[in-house]
Amino acid sequence: MTPNRHPSELRHALKACCSSFAAVGGFSLCINLLMLVPALYMLQVYDRVIPTGSMETLAMLTGVTVFFFIVMGGLELVRSRILVRVGNRLDMLLNPCLYSAMFRRSVTTPGQQTAQPLNDLATLRQFLAGNGLFAFFDAPWVPIYLGILFLFDVWFGVFASVAALILLALAVANEKATQSLLAEAGSEHIQAQDLATSNLRNAEVLHAMGMLPEIMGRWAARHEAFLIKQSQASDRAGTLSNLSKILRLLFQSLILGLGAWLVVKGSLTPGMMIAGSIVMGRALAPIDQMISSWKGFVGARNAYQRIEELLAQQPEALQYMSLPAPRGDISVETVVAVPPGGNLPTLRGVNFSVAAGEHVGIVGPSAAGKSTLARVLLGVWPVQAGKVRLDGADIGHWNRDELGPHVGYLPQDIELFDGTVSENIARFGHVDADKVIEAARKAGVHDMILRLPEGYDTWISARSGALSGGQRQRIGLARALYGNPVLVVLDEPNSNLDDTGERALAHTLQKLKTDGVTLFVISHRTSVLKSVDKLLVLKDGQVSLFGSRDEILSKLARPVQARPDTARRQVSGKTRLAAVGADAGQPHQDLEEQA
Repeated sequence: MTPNRHPSELRHALKACCSSFAAVGGFSLCINLLMLVPALYMLQVYDRVIPTGSMETLAMLTGVTVFFFIVMGGLELVRSRILVRVGNRLDMLLNPCLYSAMFRRSVTTPGQQTAQPLNDLATLRQFLAGNGLFAFFDAPWVPIYLGILFLFDVWFGVFASVAALILLALAVANEKATQSLLAEAGSEHIQAQDLATSNLRNAEVLHAMGMLPEIMGRWAARHEAFLIKQSQASDRAGTLSNLSKILRLLFQSLILGLGAWLVVKGSLTPGMMIAGSIVMGRALAPIDQMISSWKGFVGARNAYQRIEELLAQQPEALQYMSLPAPRGDISVETVVAVPPGGNLPTLRGVNFSVAAGEHVGIVGPSAAGKSTLARVLLGVWPVQAGKVRLDGADIGHWNRDELGPHVGYLPQDIELFDGTVSENIARFGHVDADKVIEAARKAGVHDMILRLPEGYDTWISARSGALSGGQRQRIGLARALYGNPVLVVLDEPNSNLDDTGERALAHTLQKLKTDGVTLFVISHRTSVLKSVDKLLVLKDGQVSLFGSRDEILSKLARPVQARPDTARRQVSGKTRLAAVGADAGQPHQDLEEQA
């Protein structure tokens, strides 16, 4: 169930624009009053100028009419410009919280990395700035125009009211006929866009292995479903829109016939006949305009609902009282964690504590929960039960913008962003050259950066192939160490490193120990784990072993029963540790059984 919040950010932003909407309503009042000028002009021409033949009266009426049309044109221009600025203001008010909500959903719900909410905001802004909204400001004047027709003659009023009801029924039918189809088409379009974006991110793989035709076929199926549903909705809307337009023109012609009959009977003057036709056309225009712009309205409504749902599902994080700078004591208390979007816990009842400055190596077979533990330690993923405490405080009770500078994180998948090397290392905050170089030296990447075409000013991008995997990983490590964090979590920090990078990483870990940094490092390579103080062995989401490095190595060092086709051999602690998390071989299975 979507949580209710009063008011939501979207409603709050719309409320902030109320004064502008009121101004638009005021301009609409003046414009609709001026819309009576053509009818009054024709009424005076037919009933006063033609019978009297007074050219002076005609000149005066014409001059006044032209003046009022100029005024009306100016008011229309101002009204449209106000709505454009209302759309821009709404965008500026919403885009910070909307971007934050997108970010939070991407963190907490893997697979939801999409910029569609920004497209929805653009759709909503464009509708507000377009002509379709004018129909909703003009619609309240329909009863007033009908009332004027009743003043001319009751039959005029009855005829126009019936015509308005018929067109209104068509508008309702248009809504019923297209609502579900347009919603389904929008959903299919979003899914097709997300699939295309995902395919483009993996273009090298698709190209190398000739997968493009099959992948493109899957996208084409989604896109075709979107086109079919949109075409069906457009066909229905087009049919009803054209019928509405034809009926409106027919009613305007028929009312002239009705007027002529009333003139012959002496109930109406010729001027009132012509003016009545013009007034009825103005009365029916907003309804006809609503039908023609209904597709845009439905698109804006669906966009509004998706934005509202996102903001409701991803509320702004609570602001807590600021805490002192952390020292790095970590306590994990009976933690149960379920990956966002999953059903089964990947961590179950995990308990351990680490003093500030200690280095802990995390090992275990694949799918043991190592990366989940890394995210939980940093508060990236919430826990379902238990607590992760940093210096005694729940990690979720630290304000992220205050905690972030004290934390370093190097994930398995290294993501660098559009900007210079120095900006990436400085986390896109103020670039302090001394701190950037200090972090690069600590990560052992300073000399490598100097060899880049423009050194620290070299431009890199999220998908640029200018840097190798090892270079990106080492720059990511420098980013994790920027600002001398007290808690650092490294997930497979040497997965892309060569021998030089391995030696630099070992030197970095030793430097972090000297600086008293609390470190958690996930790795299958013993070279990274040589300097750790403790080892934590995970198996099936639970702590299998935890203690000092030498103690855990001694427990792991025991004979391994080989398969019948292999010789019995003694596996040392170091070799067995290297086998932890390997996906092949009997030593891996034996380790899981004993852990």
